[in-house]
Amino acid sequence: KQYHVDLNPGALISYGVSLPQVMSALTNSNANVGGNYLTIGAQNFNIRGLGLIDNLNDIENVMVAEKNGTPIFIRSLGKVSVGHRVRLGKVGIDDRDDVVEGVVLLQRGYKALSVLERVKRKVEELNTWKLPKGVKIKTFYDRTVLIHTTVETVTNILISGMVLVFLILYIFLGHFRAAMIVALTIPLSLLFTFAMMVLLGQSANLISLGAIDFGIIVDATLIMVESIFYHLSHHVGPGLTPPQQVVRAARQVGRPIFFSTAIIVVAFIPLFTMTGVPGKIFAPMSITYGFALLGALLMAFTIAPLLCSILLAGPIQEEDTRAVRFVRRLYSPLLKWALRYQLIVVGFSLALLVMALIALQFLGGEFMPALEEGNLWVRATMPVDIAFEQASRLATEVRGIFHEVPEVTGVVSQLGRPDDGTDPTSFFNAEFMVNLKPAKEWRAEITSKDKLIEEIEKVLATIPGVTFNFSQMIQDNVQEAMSGVKGENSIKLFGADLKVLQANAVEIERAMRQVRGVKDLGIFRLMGQPNLLIEVDRQACARYGLLVSDVNAVVQAAVGGQALTRVYEGERWFDLSVRFLPEYRQDIETIGNILVSTPGGARIPLKQLATISMQTGAFIIYRENNERYIPIKFSVRGRDLESSVREAQAVLAEKVHLPERYRIEWAGEYDQLKDEQKRLAVIVPLAMLMILLLLYTAFDSIRDAALVLATVPFALIGGVFSLLATGTAFSISAAVGVISTLGVAILGGVLLIARIEDYRKSGLPLEEAILKGADVQLRPILMATLAAAIGLLPAAMATGIGSQAQRPLARVVVGGMLTSAVLILLVLPVLYQLVHQRWIKPSSDRSAAQSDQEAT
Repeated sequence: KQYHVDLNPGALISYGVSLPQVMSALTNSNANVGGNYLTIGAQNFNIRGLGLIDNLNDIENVMVAEKNGTPIFIRSLGKVSVGHRVRLGKVGIDDRDDVVEGVVLLQRGYKALSVLERVKRKVEELNTWKLPKGVKIKTFYDRTVLIHTTVETVTNILISGMVLVFLILYIFLGHFRAAMIVALTIPLSLLFTFAMMVLLGQSANLISLGAIDFGIIVDATLIMVESIFYHLSHHVGPGLTPPQQVVRAARQVGRPIFFSTAIIVVAFIPLFTMTGVPGKIFAPMSITYGFALLGALLMAFTIAPLLCSILLAGPIQEEDTRAVRFVRRLYSPLLKWALRYQLIVVGFSLALLVMALIALQFLGGEFMPALEEGNLWVRATMPVDIAFEQASRLATEVRGIFHEVPEVTGVVSQLGRPDDGTDPTSFFNAEFMVNLKPAKEWRAEITSKDKLIEEIEKVLATIPGVTFNFSQMIQDNVQEAMSGVKGENSIKLFGADLKVLQANAVEIERAMRQVRGVKDLGIFRLMGQPNLLIEVDRQACARYGLLVSDVNAVVQAAVGGQALTRVYEGERWFDLSVRFLPEYRQDIETIGNILVSTPGGARIPLKQLATISMQTGAFIIYRENNERYIPIKFSVRGRDLESSVREAQAVLAEKVHLPERYRIEWAGEYDQLKDEQKRLAVIVPLAMLMILLLLYTAFDSIRDAALVLATVPFALIGGVFSLLATGTAFSISAAVGVISTLGVAILGGVLLIARIEDYRKSGLPLEEAILKGADVQLRPILMATLAAAIGLLPAAMATGIGSQAQRPLARVVVGGMLTSAVLILLVLPVLYQLVHQRWIKPSSDRSAAQSDQEAT
C-alpha cells in the first residue's frame, strides 16, 4: 500500500509552481512537534503540536504556495489516490492468479514436528476467529508429510532389519535365550544413543538413523555371547563353575571386541572433518553411529555377561545347529585345500581385487543420492527484458500445463522477487512448487520421476524463449546454498569483460549440449537489459545555474516516483510518494519535455539539460571474491554426475578456447564432491595409520596388524560389485558403507588371528593352530558378517520416500559382507600361514646357529 500524488505538469506551469516546491510542501505538512510542558494551577500539561496527515483529504488540502492571496492546494495540481508500490513479484496458486504467500521459518535448535503442530493450531485459530470474511490461510507446503513418510520408511526398514538379525542369530546359535540376549542390545544401544544426544543437545536426522546397521551394532554383544555360549556348551575349563566360565569367555574376547569397536569409531573420523553443507549432513550421522557403538560396547561388557550367567545357567546342548554343521562340512576341506594351494588362493583374490578396482572406475560418482521429496521445484528462466504483465501471463500458462498432468495435485508460482528483497531476481525468473500424488497412484506408463519430468518437458518445450530447470523443494535450497546459483549444478566462467563472458558462455552452452545426460542447460545472462539513459550535460546545467543533483532529483521524482514522507494508520505506516501522471512519463519524448525549474524561476525542458537515449546494458553482475563471473546452469539425469562432468570437461577443452585471464570453475554438487575427495585423500590415510597403531596395540605385532589391514581391500570387493550390479553410483553414502564394511572385516580378522595366536601359544603347530582357530571362529565370524549384511538388506531393496539416502550404504554393506566372510575365513589364514612360515624358518635357522656357537 502507498499514497500517491500524481502531478499534472500543465497545472504546475499554470499555477507557477515547481516540483521541488510540491515535494517540500508535502514533507513540511506532515509532522508532530513537542512544546515541552506547562503548569496550570496544580496540574502539569504536555504541549503537543499535531500536524500529521491522516487521510487523503489531508493530502489534498496541503497548501503548496499562495498567489495573489489565493492558496494553491495539492488537489489543484494533480490526483491523490491510494495505490501500491511498483510490483516486484507475484504469487499464484492453482487457478488463482494473485495471492499473498507467507513462509514460516523454523528457528535453529527447535524440533520441526512440534513447531509445525503449533503453527497449524495458530493457522486454524486465525482462519476461524481473526481473519476477515473472504480471507483464508491455505497450507500448500507442509514438511510434516515428508517427515512422517520418511520416518515411516526408515522405521519399517529398521524393524525388518531387527527381525532378520534375530533370525540369523537364532539359526546359528540354535538357542532362543542366547539370541534374545544379543537382540536386546539393539533397543538398549539406541536408548543409550538417544540419551547421550539429548544430553549434548544433538539431534538425529534421516541419514544418521538410516546409517545405523543393527547387524554391526550387535557385533560386540554377538561375539561376547557366542564366546560364552561356546564355553558353556563345550565345558571349556574343566572344574570351573558357570559364572567362572562366563568370566573366562568374556576375558578371552574382551580385548578383540574393544579394539575392533575402537577401530570402527576411528574409521568414522573422515566424516567428522567435513565442513559446510556436507558437515551439516554427515556430522550428526557420525555422532549417532559413535554413540550407538559405545552403547553396544557397554552392553557387551556389562549386561550381556550378566544376562548370560542368568539365562544360560542351565545345561546347553553341545551340538552345532544344522546350519552351522552344513557350513563346517563345506569349510573344513576348503580351508585345507586353500592352505595347500596358497599361491592360487592369493592370486585369485588379487585378480578379484583388480577386477573390483577396474569396476570402480565404471561406477561413476555423485555427492549424495537425491532424497525423494514427493514434489517438483521447477524454475523457468525467461528473457531478461520481459515485462511484468507478459511474465505474469506465462506463469499462469505454465501452471495450467502442470494441472493437465494427472500426477499433479497443486501448483504455486512465484514470479520475480519478494517484497523483503531476500531473493534478488526479477520478472525473468519464475519458480513453481508442484505437489505430486504418491508414486503408487501414478499412471502405469510413468515408472519413475525422470519419466514424469520427460513428459512435462515435452509440453513445456512448446513455450518459446523459456528454459526450465527441475529439482525438488529442499534439494533446490541446499544446492543454491552450496553453489550460490539457482541450479542443480553450474559452470562459473570468470573474467573481467561482461560481453566477453556472455559470448564465451554461449559457446560453453553449445558444447555442453553434446554431453549425454546433461539437461536443463541455461545461461544466466548478464547483458540484454534495456535501459533508458538520462545523461546530464554539466555545461548546459551550469548555464542555467543548476547542479547535476537538481536535475537528477526531478528525474527521480517525476519519472520513477519518490517517497517523501509517511502516513500513519494506527501502528502501521505507508509511504507517500510523488510523481507525474503516467501520460507525462511514458516515452522518451514526454520525459524529455519534463520541465526543470532554475534558481532564477525559469523552466527548462529536460532534453536541453541531458541526453536521453535507449541502450542495452548489464542486467545483473555476478561476483565471487570480488571477481565477475557468469553462471551456466545444468542438471544431470539418467547418468551419474562425475562421469558426466568428466566428459563435459573433455568436450570443453576441445571445443572452447577461453581468452587469457578467463577461467572455468565447477559449482554445485560436483564441486562439493571434489572438495570432499581432496579432504578424504588426506584424512583417510591418517585414519588408516591410526587403525594400524590400534591393531599393533591389540596384537603387539606389526606383522599381524599389517595382515589384518591387508585383508580390508579384499572385503570391499563385494561392495563394488553390488553397486555395479544395481547401477548405483559411488557417493558419500556409499563411502559410509565402505567404513562399516571395513570395521566388520577388521573385527573378523582380529578375532581369527587372536584365536590362532592363542592356540600357537598353547604349543600347537602353525597349520594345526590355523585350522583349529578358523574352525572355532567360523560361527562368530559368519554371524557377525551375515548379521551386518542381512540387517541392511531391507534398506538395500527399499524404494519408498526416505530410502534413497540409505540405499548406496546398504548395498555396499550387503555385498561387502557376503564376500568379506569368505575372504576373511580363507584368504586371511592363507596369508597368515605364508607370512609366518617365512618368519619361523629364518628364526629357527638363527636359533640353531646360535646354539651351535654356544656349543662350540
